[in-house]
Amino acid sequence: MSEYTEIVQQALRNVPRFSQVSLNADQIVRLGGLTNLVHRVELDDETLIVRIPGKGTEDYIDRAVELHNARAAASAGVSAEVIWADAAAGLMISRCIDNIVTMTPDLFRSRAGAPQRAALAFRMLHQSGQIFRFRFELFSMIDDYLKILAGKDAQLPDGYFEIVEAAHPVKDVLSTNPAELAPCHCDPLCENFLDDGTRMWIVDWEYSGMNDPMWDLGDLSVEAEFSKEQDQAMMQAYFDGQPTDADFGRMIVYKAMCDLLWTLWGLIQHADNNPADDFWTYSVNRFERCKALMQSPEFAQQLDAIRTG
Repeated sequence: MSEYTEIVQQALRNVPRFSQVSLNADQIVRLGGLTNLVHRVELDDETLIVRIPGKGTEDYIDRAVELHNARAAASAGVSAEVIWADAAAGLMISRCIDNIVTMTPDLFRSRAGAPQRAALAFRMLHQSGQIFRFRFELFSMIDDYLKILAGKDAQLPDGYFEIVEAAHPVKDVLSTNPAELAPCHCDPLCENFLDDGTRMWIVDWEYSGMNDPMWDLGDLSVEAEFSKEQDQAMMQAYFDGQPTDADFGRMIVYKAMCDLLWTLWGLIQHADNNPADDFWTYSVNRFERCKALMQSPEFAQQLDAIRTG
């Protein structure tokens, strides 16, 4: 029995109905994940997801906040039920959603209606009335991540601080024209979407919080590499009609801002020697994409659309 199999076994024993379960290796399947160790556990009468926190994640993830928000998202009908969790240890056991596929950029392109189903899941969450703990505040998070990187003596891509400086007008426009906050996922990687062909489910609430809903849509557009046509389909499904110029502008602006933020997240993974990916290349690519959008005429036009409402 491996080290992680034993941790999975011990986690299950915290739930009375699983306390006598004895696992073998064939019942545990390691799933994907950039920072955590996620396992699907096949029992006789149900399937579970057991999440073990990744090394170093305690530096930037509040597991008590995550647990509260995950349970609220399940109550909103967009996520899996949390069966048991230990926030102090970062362990979580959730019910596995059956008969789904885990999404990728290719699947968002090939599965008819996928952007629209994701948009409807977001709308269900955003309009649920649930109150998430934590305020996802972009520029404060950038400052926090920079402090973490400074403590690790980490390298930044050339020109990063210049782009942060160039983002100050974005901060001014968004603060002058604030959106009504809603419970948001805030980290919509494709792999956090589970599709059954009829509806989309969302999982992994580590970065969730109260936020501008257009962050979720803009970030998903980036992660899923949406075309302009897919952006339009997503936004029209979300608003059940044509979005305003201001709403569409927020979505586009957040496409650049999420790359700015997740560049730093990737650099933290690189500094922590996370073996899940080449995080230096990940960060540089995101940074270059952010620069390209921020320096485009379209970006200035979208800021003007937000200003004028």
